Amino acid sequence: MSNLTEHYNQLYKTSSEAISTGKYAIDAELKNESDSRFGITLLIRPNDEIKANIQTLINELKKAEPEQYFYPDSDIHITVMSIISCSENFTLNQISPNEYIEVICRSLVNVDKIKIHFKGITASPSALMIQGFPSDETLNNLRNRLRENFKNSGLQQSIDSRYTISAAHSTIMRFQEKLQNPKKLIEIAEKFRDYDFGEFDVKNLELVYNDWYQRTNTTKVLGDFGLR
Repeated sequence: MSNLTEHYNQLYKTSSEAISTGKYAIDAELKNESDSRFGITLLIRPNDEIKANIQTLINELKKAEPEQYFYPDSDIHITVMSIISCSENFTLNQISPNEYIEVICRSLVNVDKIKIHFKGITASPSALMIQGFPSDETLNNLRNRLRENFKNSGLQQSIDSRYTISAAHSTIMRFQEKLQNPKKLIEIAEKFRDYDFGEFDVKNLELVYNDWYQRTNTTKVLGDFGLR
C-alpha cells in the first residue's frame, strides 16, 4: 500500500506546485454541451456518511472557487475498471451489455470484501481528488481478474489503453475556469491533506454507460453486482 501513498504524494507535490504557480490546466470540455464521449465503466460508490464528509471539503472549496466544477454526491465514484474508455466513436448499440455482465460476474466469484479508506486529498494539474486506500489486495486481484477475463473474451474493450489503473481515488473538483486564487485553493488542500473522510465496506459494484464526468443525467446503469 505504501507505493499508493507514494503515488498520491508525488501527484500532489507536482500538481500543487503547478496550481500555485498558475501552471494548472483548465478542462475546456466541461462546458461543451455537445461533448459526446461515452464509455463503459465498472465503479464503486462511497456510502452516504463518506459523501457527507466529502461535502464538508466541497463547501469550503466552493466558497473559494465558486466558478469551478464540483461533483455532486450522486456522481462521486471510484473507478474499478474503465472497460471501454470514453470516446466519441462509442455508442451503447455497438455491444451487448449482457455479455459484459457475464464476464464481470465470472470475475467476481470468490471475491472477498473490499474495504476502502478515504484519507487525505491529492491533485492533478486540473482537478482535486480524495485519496482512497484499499485495505488489502482484494481490489487489485479483482482488477487483474477482470483484465484477464476481458482480454480472453473477445469483447470490445480498451482496458489499460490510457494507463494501467492501480489507484482508488475519487475526483471531486475540476477546473473549468481560471482560478480566482490558486494559493488559497492550495491552502484548503493542505488543510485537508490528511483529513480522514472515513472507511467503508463496498456493498456493490455498478456497471455504467457514462460520459467523461460520470454525470448522473447521462449515465445509464447496465448492471449492479452485490458483494458478500
